[in-house]
Amino acid sequence: MAEIKLGLGNPPLPVYLYVKKLELNGQVYGWYNFDVALDKQTPVPQRALTGYLSELQLTDKDYKGKDNLKLDIFILADELYVVRSGIETNFTKSFLLAASVVEDFSRPLTIVATPGEENVVFCTLYDATTKTKIRRDWDANADWAGLIQQIQAKLSGSPKYDLEEDERDRLVVEPPSSTSTKPVVHPQDARIKQIRTLLDYPVDLVKEWLHFQDVKFPSQLPTNKVNELVKTMCLAWAADKLENPNHASNSYQQQVLSAIASGADETAAIKAWMNYVVGQRTAVSSR
Repeated sequence: MAEIKLGLGNPPLPVYLYVKKLELNGQVYGWYNFDVALDKQTPVPQRALTGYLSELQLTDKDYKGKDNLKLDIFILADELYVVRSGIETNFTKSFLLAASVVEDFSRPLTIVATPGEENVVFCTLYDATTKTKIRRDWDANADWAGLIQQIQAKLSGSPKYDLEEDERDRLVVEPPSSTSTKPVVHPQDARIKQIRTLLDYPVDLVKEWLHFQDVKFPSQLPTNKVNELVKTMCLAWAADKLENPNHASNSYQQQVLSAIASGADETAAIKAWMNYVVGQRTAVSSR
């Protein structure tokens, strides 16, 4: 960690690194700084950033009138750095694949922006202590939302940052109103919000799941897809509470879906199932 410098200086705001292949005066760069006031991109000559991975956040940015979901990778070094890359870029996907095999995030990592053919930039990850490359085979069909959740779980004890300018707490499941009156919330949007809150499921992962369905709101999906999202959230909640994942899935089928089919309230059925799961874990731990 860097020594704290006393006296006058700049505000402790993060240094953003945007991922993009840039060519300038015959040199090829993998990322750049962006000056909003001047609308100017400044290539960063250093290809590598070394520090401690602290957090992953999803940010929904508007670009030319279209929503553009970004992954923010927080790196704590001499400054706080935020590496921002599109969620569907090769840089983000190669980062997630490599980071998913890291077990100890208390060790510093080196992130390298590696320009490829055309406009592609890849991410290469190293253990900064041993200088060894962290490897995982490319998988174009990987569960990207699952990888983000897996890495976030390992980073649960790391420092977290709330950057107001990114409006990270805006709930994607509540469409903005086009009138001054209170909007009417679609039942499917309200349903997901209620269950997500009950399970304390990260809103970023709901955003990610919806993004890969090419929608912004649950109300834009057929009911069977919304049911799939509910099940995904429930089983994610139970993942660290039952050793056998099949037990979680089977009990969800028997206790939640069967109860709903019999006319029970969905939220009440999920609460009862959660109590059952917690009871099973307690029974196992007391043996």
